[in-house]
Amino acid sequence: MGALFGWIAIGLFIGLVGKFLMPGRDPGGLVVTALLGIAGAMLGGLGAQAAGLHHRDSLATFFVAVAGAVALLVLYRIVMKMRG
Repeated sequence: MGALFGWIAIGLFIGLVGKFLMPGRDPGGLVVTALLGIAGAMLGGLGAQAAGLHHRDSLATFFVAVAGAVALLVLYRIVMKMRG
């Protein structure tokens, strides 16, 4: 159970960093931010692992997670604009 809360807390932090890097109005609050952060971290981690660049417990892991969150935030904004 503690690991789940850890993922949520880290995801929220990564999502907030991503939103800080891409300011603007986005629909959704902390829940969407946390979900984007968690999914972005997973996406970035999988991409780095597939490229053979994944190293646990390094600063690069943080940057990869933020890059994944920013990429998902860009996609999220595109989809929300298309919807209305």
